[in-house]
Amino acid sequence: MGKCDGRCTLLVICSLQLVAALQRQVFDFLGYQWAPILANFLHIMAVILGMFGTVQFRFRYLIFYAVWLVLWVGWNSFIICFYLEVGNLSQDRDFLMTFNTSLHRSWWMEHGPGCLVTRLLDSHMAPDDHHVITVSGCLLDYQYIEVLSSAIQVLLALFGFVYACYVSKVFQDDEDSFDFIGGFDSYGYQPPQKSSHLQLQPLYTAG
Repeated sequence: MGKCDGRCTLLVICSLQLVAALQRQVFDFLGYQWAPILANFLHIMAVILGMFGTVQFRFRYLIFYAVWLVLWVGWNSFIICFYLEVGNLSQDRDFLMTFNTSLHRSWWMEHGPGCLVTRLLDSHMAPDDHHVITVSGCLLDYQYIEVLSSAIQVLLALFGFVYACYVSKVFQDDEDSFDFIGGFDSYGYQPPQKSSHLQLQPLYTAG
């Protein structure tokens, strides 16, 4: 019963991770955030592999899934620090999230709840084919939306890691204790042994 509960819980966690990653992937595509797009894609593949390993009792797949979750926590921690500009990280330098290929930022920057966007088309600060905007009136700034999204990913990853380790341990214990019928039983069925000598029995007949 415990094994079933652990597997079911892990499948629920993986399903939540998959939904959260797909939702995040959509908004990263809208914002042309190429680094998060790549990371999200790898995460989706790892979660699917973890679900497959849980259903099919694949110990190695669960270990790979657990290892990936450690990397995923590190990546989301970096995103949190990036948007909060911890240390030397800055959102205005190198465009880390877009591999320095565009000026696009988080989709939530212009489409956050309550945000009022004003475009300054005649600004000399704007490069070719771009415009400068001012955003005001946001109920929640885009930085905190991105931080909240990453925090949810970290929380799900921590639960997923714990249950992946637990379920993989259960699978491993089952493999170690599995006993084929009569395979390790010294009192099991023994096939008859052939005798190299034929024993002759006296035959009596009526005279």
